[in-house]
Amino acid sequence: MPMSTREMFARLIKCEAGGEGENGMRAVATVLMNRVHVASGQYLRTGQGDLRRVITEPGEFTCLLNTVYGETNPQTIWATPPEDIHYQIADWALEGNVFPGAADTLWYYNPFLPTCAQYFPRNRSGVIFNRVNQHCFYTPTSLYYET
Repeated sequence: MPMSTREMFARLIKCEAGGEGENGMRAVATVLMNRVHVASGQYLRTGQGDLRRVITEPGEFTCLLNTVYGETNPQTIWATPPEDIHYQIADWALEGNVFPGAADTLWYYNPFLPTCAQYFPRNRSGVIFNRVNQHCFYTPTSLYYET
């Protein structure tokens, strides 16, 4: 039986931000839903307003890769099932809630450093908005809307 979109979302939240506390998980969930609802650019074109398409967009989430840097990835959405908290946060986001610390952000990453880069990703289509625990969150620049 195929995995439901809700379960996939809960698994991604756990995998991407399970160690970041509720605010960190809510921030990551907000980014995913922002990608679903964005008015233009790459995520509208590729995701077409569909959460499952946004989640499975190739190369977007390490948690969907079986190998990372040539090594087996032990941390995937298939490795461990979500717990109640991950479903609760998925449902919270699906109901239209937004974590203020992630507001209109479309990207996040953990730099494994005490500071965040000014721009992300490499094409400078996102500018730093906030840091929530270990993740840096980025809002789109005008360059994003050209993607």
